[in-house]
Formats: sequence, structure tokens, C-alpha cells
Amino acid sequence: MIEIIGPLASPADVTPADKKPAPLQKQLIERLQQAILAGRLPAGSLLPSSRLLAAEMGVSRNTVVIAYEHLAAVGYVVADKKGTRVSPLSSPAARGEPQTPSAAPEVAYAGRVGQFTAAHTHTDNTLPLTPGTPALDRFPLSAWRRALERSMEHALPLALGYGTPAGEPALRDAIAAHLRMSRGVRCHGSQVVITEGAQEALNLCVRLFTNPGETAWVEDPGYRGAKAAFNLGDLTTVPMPVDSEGIAVPPQAWRTHPPKLIYTSPAHQYPTGSVLSVARRLELIAQARRCGAWLIEDDYDGEFRHTGEPIASMQGLVDDAPVLYVGSFSKTMFPALRIGFVVLPPAIAAHADVALQEMLRGGHRQEQLALAYFIESGEFGRHLGRMRRLYRERQQALRDALAAHFAPSQILGGNCGMHLTLCLPARISDRTLVERALAARLNPRALSGFALQPREAANGLVIGYGSTPAEQLAPAIRVLAGLAGEMADEFKRTHAV
Repeated sequence: MIEIIGPLASPADVTPADKKPAPLQKQLIERLQQAILAGRLPAGSLLPSSRLLAAEMGVSRNTVVIAYEHLAAVGYVVADKKGTRVSPLSSPAARGEPQTPSAAPEVAYAGRVGQFTAAHTHTDNTLPLTPGTPALDRFPLSAWRRALERSMEHALPLALGYGTPAGEPALRDAIAAHLRMSRGVRCHGSQVVITEGAQEALNLCVRLFTNPGETAWVEDPGYRGAKAAFNLGDLTTVPMPVDSEGIAVPPQAWRTHPPKLIYTSPAHQYPTGSVLSVARRLELIAQARRCGAWLIEDDYDGEFRHTGEPIASMQGLVDDAPVLYVGSFSKTMFPALRIGFVVLPPAIAAHADVALQEMLRGGHRQEQLALAYFIESGEFGRHLGRMRRLYRERQQALRDALAAHFAPSQILGGNCGMHLTLCLPARISDRTLVERALAARLNPRALSGFALQPREAANGLVIGYGSTPAEQLAPAIRVLAGLAGEMADEFKRTHAV
């Protein structure tokens, strides 16, 4: 095996001038992934036992176990009683096919922006169980204040002007460096475009890559902001179902509804929490190339994985992937910052300057420079580490409370993010339960509200734990269970024979 994946680097292998090597388990994961994608470990190959591989690689058995568990979580391998085997993938190299570079894409503009109106229910996002809200009381305000003061000291008065439409070069470089290291994104600062939150990044993708009337696919249930962006561009939106392996595209859809854009959240699907398997990632990339489509990879809260290594990006899986990588700092920092970004493919980034001049105006330069320093100084990484530990604790507290009061209900959400989704029986309307919960000063969201098409399976509660202290979760779930019990009793009375 060491001949196939190569040896791992240890601290003793580097000189003081070298960078510190990555942790052994991360190195092992990356080497195995590369060997599988390149076809050196073909589909069906039986991997060595954890004990045998640990002895061969000179690492602890626990390191190998964690690596195998991570690969299984993403779908690179499958484990059964006979051992751990490589999954069948859609990688051309894994199938022994020659790889040809994709044709250089062209920038397309939407000729007009359609009118979009929608009814929104405004609720108090400071209430317990609100999904999508981070632990704002744990944000390191003193460190952020120092970053702001530093940006004022070094950048004023020049930072009072518009700046470049794509954003401050220092922040673009800092984001690119962070994404390369933590998310496996293949990019440089010149490919990063700073936007006013992730929603503007989605809008920018629509304006750059589509024309009115073209087709876009969205996950169902899924993020409503993606549907809003597609409606704003006058696109025909086609919902795609989601299962335990992420977006599940029916094979005939590529012929009947060929897309121009495909929205997916592969690291942690919102709101079901599923992880898009590597086989489906490669299939999406291959099919998108065939029909000239672009994949929007929304890394909603992939930074907050609670077990093992973070799930790497889809964008970094293969060379020249037709992927537009979208992210923001609303969950990792705080929502009011309103800084998001999109990573464009190199061929697009090299020709997009004129388009960006027309579409963007720049701004928030002081905050952008402060954020660049916050990342480069290591404060951002330390904050993420603290939040991962905090959210891990809160998710476990929520799981315990749900098990105590809603057993044996199905819980979706995986080991990532800041929310869990509780599936409800059809006799309990999730929308009615949410209304009653709000009256009780609790703020979960109805799963059916994320569905583009009415489906019986889309009935449940999306429950946030990011902003709710662990000690408040059990009392809140107890109240929620009481409300659900009342609704179940009402159903029995009205349907009694």
C-alpha cells in the first residue's frame, strides 16, 4: 500500500525552514482519496485492515480507523463484514479512460433582471431553536476590534473610496489561502470575488452564467435563497430530490430538463444535513461538462464538522471542475458583516473584469481589510476551533433532548453544522406546530417551508442549536414535545370513529 499512496511526512522529516506537515490522519485521507480518484485503487479494491495499514504506514491504528470512517462518510469506500472496499466512482481516471481538458468557457450575461416578489414571515431570530444563527455571544469582539483599528490605522483615508469591484486584494488572497488549506479548494486570490453576503454571490452567478428562460436545478427541500436568485434571473427552476447521499438527479432529467445552473450544498445539505457522496459529485461534474452546465457549490456551514476531518470541497475534486464555489462569513463570523464570496474558474476569472465593473461597485473596504487581517493573524482559525467544540457540545445536548422527548422519531442532520431536522408524522402539521412554538417563544422552522413541491416526507422541524446554550435545549424541546403531543391528541379526537 505504501507504494500506491506514498509515505506520510512527520515533523522529523522537515527542516526549520519548511512548513509544518499536516496531521497524519489528514495526510492519509488525502493520499487515499488521490489514489482512488487517479485509479491506482480501482473500484472494488479491498483495502488492508486498519491494523495492517497502521503497521505498514508507521501510524497508530486509530489514525487509520478515522481515515477509513471519513472516506466512508463521503462515499469513497464502503465497509461491510468482509472489509473496506473502494466504491464505484465516475472519475474517468478511475475507469481507465483518458482525460481531456474542458473547453474554455465563455462569460454569458443575463440580458435583464426579472421582478421577484415573495411573502416572508419575519420572526425573532434571537429566540431559542432558531436555525442559521451562530453563537454571537461567543464571538471574540476584542480581537475583531483590534483588526478594525489596524485597518483604520493603515488604510485611511484611501479606504473611503469605492475600491475594486472584485474586492480588496488582501482579503481575496486571505480567503484563497484559507480555502486551499481548510476546504481543499483549488484557487488563487485572483479567482475570488467579494460579494455582499452569499445571496449576492448567487445572484452574481445567475447574471454571469445564464440568460432569461434557461433552466436551473435546485435541491428539494433546499435553500430558498437559491430559488429566489433563479427567479430573479427569470430562470425555469426545476426541483431535484434529496436523499441520504445528497441531491439525487434522475438520469432522464439530463435529457428532459438540461440545466444551465445546478445548485447544491454538498458538504452539509440544507436542511436535511446529508453529505453528497463522492460518486454523485463526480457524476454531477461529468454530466455538467457534457451539457455545458455550471455547478454552484454552496459551502453553507461545512467548516463546522463535529467528527473527523472536514469534508473537502467538490470544486477541488478534479482539474478544471465546472464549479462556482460560494461561501460567506455570516455563520463563521456574524450575519451583520455581510461579506460573502464566489470562487470563479480560472478561465472565467481572467475575462470577468469588464462584467464585474458593470455589476459590482465595491465597498465595505475597511471591514474587508479588517477581515483579511483577522484571517491572516490566525484569529479566524482559532475562532472556528472554539465554535466547532461549542456546536459539537450543543448538538449532542439537542440529540439527547430529542431522544428523550420525541423517540422514536427520525433525526436528520449528520455530524456537521448548527441544526438538526426532526421528521414528524403526517398527523402533526409542521407549519401549525411552528406557529404554536412561536407563541411559546421558540423559533424552529417548518421543513415543508423548504420544499418546492408538496411532499408528505417534507414534514418536520428544522431546529437550530447554534445560538441556544446547551442548558436551554432540553427545556425548549420539552415544551415543543408538549405542543406536538397536544396536536396528536387533537388529531385522535377529530378522527375518532
